[in-house]
Amino acid sequence: MHPNTVAGPHNLPVYTVSEIAQALKRHIERHFDVVRVRGEISGFRPAASGHLYFTLKDADAVLDAVCWRGAAQQLSIRVEDGLEVIATGRLTIYPGRSRYQILVETMEAAGVGALLKLLEERRRRLAAEGLFEASRKRPIPFLPDVIGVITSPTGAVISDILHRIADRCPRHVIVWPVLVQGAEAAAQVAQAIAGFNGLAADGPVPRPSVVIVARGGGSLEDLWAFNEEIVVRAVAASRIPVISAIGHETDTTLIDHAADIRAPTPTAAAEMAVPVRAELSARLLDTAARSAAGINRRLADSRVRLAVAGRGLPRPSDIVNAARQRLDDWSDRLDKALRLATERRRNALGRLTATLVPPLARIARSRERLAAEHRGLEREIHRCLAGRRTCLDHLHARLDAGSYQRVLERGFALVHDSADRLVTSATTLAPGQAFAVTFADGEVAAIVDPGDKPARGRLKPSKRGGNPDQGVLI
Repeated sequence: MHPNTVAGPHNLPVYTVSEIAQALKRHIERHFDVVRVRGEISGFRPAASGHLYFTLKDADAVLDAVCWRGAAQQLSIRVEDGLEVIATGRLTIYPGRSRYQILVETMEAAGVGALLKLLEERRRRLAAEGLFEASRKRPIPFLPDVIGVITSPTGAVISDILHRIADRCPRHVIVWPVLVQGAEAAAQVAQAIAGFNGLAADGPVPRPSVVIVARGGGSLEDLWAFNEEIVVRAVAASRIPVISAIGHETDTTLIDHAADIRAPTPTAAAEMAVPVRAELSARLLDTAARSAAGINRRLADSRVRLAVAGRGLPRPSDIVNAARQRLDDWSDRLDKALRLATERRRNALGRLTATLVPPLARIARSRERLAAEHRGLEREIHRCLAGRRTCLDHLHARLDAGSYQRVLERGFALVHDSADRLVTSATTLAPGQAFAVTFADGEVAAIVDPGDKPARGRLKPSKRGGNPDQGVLI
């Protein structure tokens, strides 16, 4: 590193910022070419490019970490916050921010204890969501038509499963090859489970009736892909029953809790998936023999009951003869009853005929009775009319006696004004007002004397001489 200029009283060299950063970068990379760092992952941030960015921290310090895409794909564990790991790589400096960091090439969990702690925390959290509830688990089909197997296409696991199924009861097996270890294993297993569920029931690739997720034995780190949350959720969401067969009998992963049934080994999973064909044949033969024996026994019992019931029944000929005899008896009784009934009806008709009256005589009697009733009705009508006439005469006499004409004949008179209104009081006539007086033999016109005062009610003859025929009231 050479200074660009010299300045100042001390003759100290002057460096650029880039020169300082590059000098430190070369120094650190030369002395820390390969290092192993233990710490807890924090601030994990995966980039869209596939690179991983995070920090390693302990109680006193933090160290930036970067894992390029190629190395990230080879990691044996899934990177997440809170996981304590041992990262292997080299130290360097990022000049753009003047920060030193480790370029991670490999990474492993910092001991089994850290993984077990993470596993227990994850188990509790998923159990709290109800993914491990027994009510979610479905029964395994007794004899599935198609079996789906999710495992590595190479190795002893797939061979053991296929051979065991072929020995017990050959079925159609569809293998979905996946990685069973490494950073990409969990995603591939989850995609395989979703892929089997996405198959159409009547599609070109038949949909399995049951799915086996299998892997051979290994360490906790080797089986970690089957503890990943993405795999557990895929198993819990599967509409197809799932048999988990991960590791040996003592190995337990989280998908064992989410699966519908756990098999201690992959071979045991194959045994759980299908029954033994020989045992099925023997069971069918035994069932057929027992069914035939039961049917024969039932037929024998029916024959015995039929024979016993038959002995208690009369002979058909006896039944027919008895019916024939009853028919003859009823025929004789019917003939006698018809003759007797006919004779009884004939006698009754004779009695009724003797009591009948000839029509002409009956009409004559009716005519006489009608004439007598007519004469009586006429008499009653004349009597009623005479009574009504006498009553009407009496009423007419009373009405005539009360007529105002009779009153006038006794010396009274009626007074009307010019409007032909009846005058009942002298005070209602004004001086000079014309009026008329009606007597029994005629009517006389008059005028109130203009000189009289109305209050006294006195009437005088009119002094007007215009009409000589007009009378006066004295």
